[in-house]
Amino acid sequence: MKLSVSTRAATAGAVAMVTLLAGGTLADAAATTPPRRAAAPDIPVTNVKAHLSQLQSIATANGGNRAHGRPGYKASLDYVKAKLDAAGFTTTVQQFTSSGRTGYNLIADWPGGDPDQVLMAGAHLDGVSSGPAVNDNGSGSAAVLETALAVARAQYRPTKHLRFAWWGAEELGLVGSRSYVSRLTTGDRNRIDGYLNFDMIGSPNPGYFVYDDDPAIEKTFKDYFAGIGVPTEPDTEGDGRSDHASFKNAGVPVGGLFTGAGRLKSAAQAAKWGGTAGRSFDRCYHSSCDTTANIDDTTLDRNSDAVAHAVWELSA
Repeated sequence: MKLSVSTRAATAGAVAMVTLLAGGTLADAAATTPPRRAAAPDIPVTNVKAHLSQLQSIATANGGNRAHGRPGYKASLDYVKAKLDAAGFTTTVQQFTSSGRTGYNLIADWPGGDPDQVLMAGAHLDGVSSGPAVNDNGSGSAAVLETALAVARAQYRPTKHLRFAWWGAEELGLVGSRSYVSRLTTGDRNRIDGYLNFDMIGSPNPGYFVYDDDPAIEKTFKDYFAGIGVPTEPDTEGDGRSDHASFKNAGVPVGGLFTGAGRLKSAAQAAKWGGTAGRSFDRCYHSSCDTTANIDDTTLDRNSDAVAHAVWELSA
């Protein structure tokens, strides 16, 4: 019979007390109590915004965008890879071709953890050619990067193996993530316990949307937001339109977060979350004004912390 968390804790406490009453030492009692699960660290939003500033600078220096097959995309990938390499990750760059141009995925594995239980977190790193793509999807890319760096700073040793990913050519039809999944063997796919996707998490007129795919992953995110007093809604605008679909279609449990794109915020949503009713969640969606000025700091902060919470909670 599988005991609940509370039952296991009570049982462990009782065993420890019996040990002490029987003449055992404190060390003996401690040995009967399972280790406490490590809490996720707070993700400094200033660090996430620093990554966004770098992505903005890369776009500015490379024709104003970070699109697939353009120099701004490769420079973005090189920036993220350098941060991960310095932090102790094992990184792999996977190439593919789309629209006659070479694309790249970046995969980063954190040493350790059960290789038969892999938890992945990812975001698409490319943008459209019309702008620097800071919210779509510098926001998700930067939050995933800073969460990975937090794993390294904490020298976190989870039960599961952690893998982070930054996808290319999402804007052309999930090309990078589809390429990655298509190359996995059946065994490799079966080893992925879950994939978490983060695509636009700093929208300036934000909503708080949670993917309603895998129930356990969905509950993890909803519990986090409930704990900070922020109501959520299921994601309907972006459902199936981002890289989680590549994994879901292969039978991998998926989940993720979204703060809204071109759809208009309703009056009820404005009453719930603040912001402006009748205006898009992101009025700069796929536009040249998707710059560092197109980010709501509070939303970016909350969602970045939610990324880390889910990574810690689901990998323990």
